[in-house]
Amino acid sequence: MIKPPLTLSLKLFYGVGQLAEGIKSTAFSVFLLFYYNQVLGLSGAWTGLALGIATLIDAITDPLMGSISDSFRHRWGRRHLFMYLAALPLGLSFALLFVPPAGLGEAGLFAWLLAGTIAVRLSMTLYGVPHMALGAELSADYGERTEVVAYRNAFGFLGGVFVVAAGWGWFFRAQPGFPNGQLNVVEYPLFGVCCGLAAAISVFATAVGTHARVPYLVQPRHAPLPFSAGRLRQEMGEALTNPSFRALFFGVVLLFVTRGVEQGLGIYMFTHFWLIAPAQILIVQGASMAGLFAGTILWVLASRRIDKRPAFLAGVTLLSVLTVLPPLAKILGWFPAHDAASYVPLLAAIAVLASLGAAAGLVTSGSMMADIADEHELDTGKRQEGIFFGALLFAVKATSGLGQFCAGLALDLIDFPLRATPGTVPLETTNALGIIYGPGIALIAVAAIVVLSRYRITTARHAEIVAALAHRHELTTGAARAAAAQLRAEA
Repeated sequence: MIKPPLTLSLKLFYGVGQLAEGIKSTAFSVFLLFYYNQVLGLSGAWTGLALGIATLIDAITDPLMGSISDSFRHRWGRRHLFMYLAALPLGLSFALLFVPPAGLGEAGLFAWLLAGTIAVRLSMTLYGVPHMALGAELSADYGERTEVVAYRNAFGFLGGVFVVAAGWGWFFRAQPGFPNGQLNVVEYPLFGVCCGLAAAISVFATAVGTHARVPYLVQPRHAPLPFSAGRLRQEMGEALTNPSFRALFFGVVLLFVTRGVEQGLGIYMFTHFWLIAPAQILIVQGASMAGLFAGTILWVLASRRIDKRPAFLAGVTLLSVLTVLPPLAKILGWFPAHDAASYVPLLAAIAVLASLGAAAGLVTSGSMMADIADEHELDTGKRQEGIFFGALLFAVKATSGLGQFCAGLALDLIDFPLRATPGTVPLETTNALGIIYGPGIALIAVAAIVVLSRYRITTARHAEIVAALAHRHELTTGAARAAAAQLRAEA
């Protein structure tokens, strides 16, 4: 069956599904740890532990989901049934996470946070791994894959914009009695409902909108081995034999330890280190979102002339430098004073540039993983996008969870006060926060860049892979036709 070209509507319907991931990731990284720690009073260590455990459990299920969806047989293809099934539990669990029952003590809050976070993350695994693998199946073209990933990332960006705008612009805006609205406990339940509903709608929309593509997607060629831990270990082992996948996998492991710490402490930095109000936080994070959107367009255009590896490395380097240096500059007195007119605009400008770097990594990494799946098929004869994306998400989530656990633990280690009013935290404590957030993670980021530099699939190499796969397919199809003709002649 000849696969028709990708239409704009199909790319849009595929991309809209990433709204859910953008909403979940932004709400979790910006507000969740802060809500349970600073608003509800759960200690930093217990909050970080709950988020870390949930993320590790989620990470283990990602390669599991990838393996299952790679070999799944259904009239709706390998991916779509799981996407449909995830929508409702994702929306419900997201809403409930931000509505803990009144009167829970520390143990009860810990249990509610742990259970709710696990439920949200497992729902996202049920949906997210098949959705990402679907993107690799939509096109085999080296350049068009980058466009598909760009659509996905653009909608992920819009999901983040939705959370930031709804959060800082409405739910947590300054109000009488709450100049720092993120400390207002009554706003969080409706915020959770709003985010959960939007995420569920995006999941269902992308499943429906891409359903017509099912007949043209890859189906398992052979009946798979019965699922078992041994099969999963074998598939993971085969994936790790690919040098480019090893570079991407272990580089991302290191990179997302740093990102987990940064995300967990980001709202603390805005509130207590930079001492800016909700409206100013909206400006800075809005600038970051604008940079991410502009960077997505920029790097898609640049990918037509620049290979994915140098683009990825350049972006990650820029992001890392602009994340770690500003806190150090403020601690050393090199940053403008808090009352200077340039204070917030400079933070916004740095956020734009850092997001330009982040966009390079986001646009190219998903496309790089699809190219690795092609090389793996050439080497092994197996088409396993799910296991590759599942393994990558395992690395991202496990290490991000470790980073968030470290962030929560660090808050207790520096004796950061609970329910602190901005401006009342001792200077030595906020400086310690800035050192952890900035220079303290710089060395890990450098190690990640070194490891990621070992990725080796170029435009030329991928063209060779695609040509070899096409030749193999022609030989296989020709042999099958000859065998069928011989059977008909004998009959």
